[in-house]
Amino acid sequence: MPARDRVPAACVHYAEGKGEAARAALHAFLDALPQCPGFLGAELLLSPAQPELTLVASRWAGQVPPLPVPNGVRAWVFQVQASR
Repeated sequence: MPARDRVPAACVHYAEGKGEAARAALHAFLDALPQCPGFLGAELLLSPAQPELTLVASRWAGQVPPLPVPNGVRAWVFQVQASR
């Protein structure tokens, strides 16, 4: 496939925090994501098995832009290698 016909690789950004303050900060973080270029969608995730942990998983077309991750929150970017 010629380079101009390729769809840019998608990326997934994960931001993780612990505690009520992180949960509130990540909720505000989630609300701000749709204004960023390349945003495809995101979810705020909670697990009964880890009640202190809050995670925002967001999907991006191409590279993830610089994101203002809240203080005390850890974040990672993954390039999608396969999907179904």
